Amino acid sequence: MKLPHLERRPELDALRGLFLVWMTLTHLPTRFSDFTNSPIGFVSAAEGFVFISALLVGRIYMRDTLADATGVRVKLWKRSLKIYAYHLLMLTLVFTVAAGFAVHTHKAAIYNLLNFYLAHPLVAIIGSVLLIYCPPLLDILPMYVLFLFFTPLVLTAGARFGWKKLLFLSATIWVMAQFGLRDEVHNWIVRLTHLNIPLQESGAFNLFAWQAVWLVGLWIGARSALGENPLNNTPRWIVSISIVACLFFIGIRHGWLGPHLTQPALGIQLDKWQIGPLRVINLITFTVVVYWMRPVLVRLISIEPFLTLGKASLRVFCAHLFFVFVGLSLLYQDVGDDASGPAEQLHGLTAIALVAVTFTSLFLVAANEVRKRRAERAKRKAEGAREPDSVAA
Repeated sequence: MKLPHLERRPELDALRGLFLVWMTLTHLPTRFSDFTNSPIGFVSAAEGFVFISALLVGRIYMRDTLADATGVRVKLWKRSLKIYAYHLLMLTLVFTVAAGFAVHTHKAAIYNLLNFYLAHPLVAIIGSVLLIYCPPLLDILPMYVLFLFFTPLVLTAGARFGWKKLLFLSATIWVMAQFGLRDEVHNWIVRLTHLNIPLQESGAFNLFAWQAVWLVGLWIGARSALGENPLNNTPRWIVSISIVACLFFIGIRHGWLGPHLTQPALGIQLDKWQIGPLRVINLITFTVVVYWMRPVLVRLISIEPFLTLGKASLRVFCAHLFFVFVGLSLLYQDVGDDASGPAEQLHGLTAIALVAVTFTSLFLVAANEVRKRRAERAKRKAEGAREPDSVAA
């Protein structure tokens, strides 16, 4: 089977870098989060980051799966293990430094994030190692580890049985997720492990719903690697409907369409963690519109710092969490204070300084990682080895 030449697409790295910037601004406890929290409808940086990461994995590894499925399985499982190691490192720092700070200072912003660990440290540690207990802000990497671990099997199944069956299975699991699949599986795991971890402590993301975002990204990436990008065949009338739908969801997000068409009124239908039905429609239409606008968007986003940040996304993601915890530690609200008070955000020069230091540091971390990768590639090239382009995380 003769395959078309797989061109490097730096705009995909840049898009991932853009989502990291968006995510960082959303997580930092400053007024900037008011403007970056889903400003263009019900699409968040987390969904974009997961989708683009999956697309890159599918694009890079689909061809290799056709030639050497075992080799791809080893590579992706090693990468999954690497991300798991980063997750354990982040947990170690949070369970020691952040938890110690919370106990001694009684800062509510950090204490409330770790209250289950502080109350049940042994159960929390064992549960976190098993990816059952996932504190807030530390629940994305466990999801990523699991998705990446099963990706070789998905790519192999896609190559052998076709993607239609996989998409149908993914959609079925998503439907089951809307009717309590996660609760049932969580209860079964708790009974099996005897770790009494409440469902709300297992992370905000419903993995059985979010797997659809990952699988669709894999599908588009894998098909595009074979020269069959499914988005290329989108009819103009679907693009037109998608534009209208995106404007409609933006109106709902900002409360422009009346009291019955608001986010609180529609509730679970637009839920981020559950990927509700209306949110699915918004995500699909947003993807269609973004792809239609790609000639313009590529020129806008294929710039620094997005390119460099996207190439070192794992390091950047972990580093951004450090600064989020620094920001939370600067909030003066103590345990027992009114949570609706002004201490929920930093203001003025403190907020500006935090944002400036955060992004300067993130870029330096990314630039250092990119330099090391270039040196490694040059060494491998000299030795005649082959290494893929940018890889997710």
